[in-house]
Amino acid sequence: MKKVVFLLVAVMLGSGVFAQDMKKEKEAIKKVIQTAYVDGLQNEGDLEKIDSGIHPDFRLIGIGENNSMWSLPIDKWKEKTKKKKADGKFPRTGEKKVSVKFQSIDITGNAAVTKIQFFIGKKLTYVDYISLYKFPNGWKMVNKIYYKFPEKK
Repeated sequence: MKKVVFLLVAVMLGSGVFAQDMKKEKEAIKKVIQTAYVDGLQNEGDLEKIDSGIHPDFRLIGIGENNSMWSLPIDKWKEKTKKKKADGKFPRTGEKKVSVKFQSIDITGNAAVTKIQFFIGKKLTYVDYISLYKFPNGWKMVNKIYYKFPEKK
């Protein structure tokens, strides 16, 4: 009987610690996406923030004409960002400012995937699916696919 009670107490305590760890990891992922992707890449054009949470081998993947796949490496995306910043398109403000809502975060070991709603101003524009790996120095975004909502006519 003592063994059963001990086992139940150990499982309950262990699951509480696991839940706290999972909550901590989810918060770390949210922070990485907010800092590197939303603030750095989308709203400010801040290369340091981008590099803080996006792996150098990151790829944005999309579907092009005739259902062909395309891939944009982060270094090319950063070049576009630098040009936009030089052209005065950053920082975004008002109705051009990007924000996100986290729909889900799924973590298994050192791998994670998030689903987020991407807003420009108040307009829901995309749903992003972002994959991350946890490295010794923290979570890093490694790729993104997305769905763009059609423009209303």
